[in-house]
Amino acid sequence: MRIHAIRRLGNALAAGLPLALALGCAGSGGDAPVKVEPKHIILFIGDGMQLEHEIAASRYLTGTDRGLVWQGFPTQAQVCTWDVSTYDRYALASGAANYTDQGFLPRLGYDETRGGALPCPDQPTPDPGYFLTPLRKSAADSLPYAPATDSASAGTAMACGYKTDDGNIAWLPKDPKTGGNRANDGSLLTIAELFRQHRGGGIGVVSTVPFNHATPASFVAHNVSRNNYYTGRSGYTGLGIADEIIHHTRPEVVIGGGHPQLDNPSYNTSKGYLSKPLHDHLRTSQEWVFAERQTGVDGSQTLAQAAERAVREKKRLFGLFGGPGGNFEPPVPAHTPGAPSLQRGSLENPLLKDAAVAALQVLSQNPKGFFLMVEQGDIDWANHANDYRWMIGTMWDLDQAIRATLDYIDHPGDTLTRENTLILVTSDHGNSYMRHNPAKPLGHGELPQQVPTAPLKGRLVWDDRRETLVIQRGDGSLERLAYASPWSYPGGEITYGTGDHTNELVTLAVQGTPSDHALVKAEQRSWYRFGNVLDNTQIFRVLRDASGLPSVGALPTPKP
Repeated sequence: MRIHAIRRLGNALAAGLPLALALGCAGSGGDAPVKVEPKHIILFIGDGMQLEHEIAASRYLTGTDRGLVWQGFPTQAQVCTWDVSTYDRYALASGAANYTDQGFLPRLGYDETRGGALPCPDQPTPDPGYFLTPLRKSAADSLPYAPATDSASAGTAMACGYKTDDGNIAWLPKDPKTGGNRANDGSLLTIAELFRQHRGGGIGVVSTVPFNHATPASFVAHNVSRNNYYTGRSGYTGLGIADEIIHHTRPEVVIGGGHPQLDNPSYNTSKGYLSKPLHDHLRTSQEWVFAERQTGVDGSQTLAQAAERAVREKKRLFGLFGGPGGNFEPPVPAHTPGAPSLQRGSLENPLLKDAAVAALQVLSQNPKGFFLMVEQGDIDWANHANDYRWMIGTMWDLDQAIRATLDYIDHPGDTLTRENTLILVTSDHGNSYMRHNPAKPLGHGELPQQVPTAPLKGRLVWDDRRETLVIQRGDGSLERLAYASPWSYPGGEITYGTGDHTNELVTLAVQGTPSDHALVKAEQRSWYRFGNVLDNTQIFRVLRDASGLPSVGALPTPKP
């Protein structure tokens, strides 16, 4: 698009013209209307990442506050992440009605007068208790939590454009058995499914945590519980998330954690992410080129070789890696002032940049384009643990993956260019309520002193649905753990306020064509009347409209 056309587009939008009309006015003289629809859509998600974490990583890696690669993208915005469960907690506390798809109040989900019109530290949080005070979801709720989305409902919002309850994977709230816009069973069409159905494009998901964990699953699976990882787990008899991904959705690329080698070598059906029948199927499949973690073998090389073979043989690519917790062992930073240094967490797992490039190599073979979601999921795990060093390593991993993707796009000889590729970088929610001490800023290559706290007494169990630790009483009932960070930072450079998710604003960065940026700006301030803010469900709308996909069903509509 010519420079004068871009200026005319901006002027038209500023004047309040509809987007389609503004685009139609973008030409000069006898030029036809110009709209370059991207064939390639790449969504990066830093799970559990908020601005304070971005600044922490940028200071360590570059010595500046805004040195991460996506912080230089042309469009920068903020995103509200609340889900139905969050909304209902605030509603009960204020005496308001519960959430409904038609006629809800966005400000009940996020109130900028209490949470801030900008994320901290760009604006100090007016009321910290707004994020940290536990609230009940209903009168019968015996275990209150601070209001915040989980990764399943946040992923569903971005993948499907719908708000839902925590724990739901591409499914309507309240787990109905009818309705939805997919199969009249409560399930929802995802942006990946729409891209494949209407464009004939390829689809892929990449994650550093298990491939069927909440975020990747939200784009390529459907379930009323994120914990139904596979058929047979804990007695679940329905279609498991892994089973659906492998046998039904069958993306062109799946790369992630969840390998049973270190996480569940006996295939104990009370835990783990993959059943033995599914693992055996992948190892013998003629449809997939299967790459997996192997003792003493470089995971990056294993994956690169598998991607080359998948391209050569025109097959799908499945990469299964992961460590004792199911996730890739994260990169490890060192305190080296003036010269940041990191080491791979494990030779046997690929770095996220290697996984992203492998996915691009396979997906770019489709002349009709592709949709790819790439998640650095360990950011969230690090922040649950209030582990600053772990967080820095994972943030570097994400930054490197985005840089490698831009290099791949700019490399001549493939089908990807900056004119036909849209990149979005965002987070699904905040986590940890981490704050910097402005009186003690950390510099280039610097890490704070980090000391483990004394272990807590009692039986602690992990509440997978809430993604937090709770105390299990003798009768089996659960009690919310009074917050105590597992790490302390005696230097006072940083503080943590919780080990849970928060309802704080997160960031959105966009790299694309002028029409892509116009789509984002058109969504801003339509739900919220402050800042450059949009809702996480509106990310779906941007992805849909940038891809030229049709609307399917009535999306949530707030009260005017």
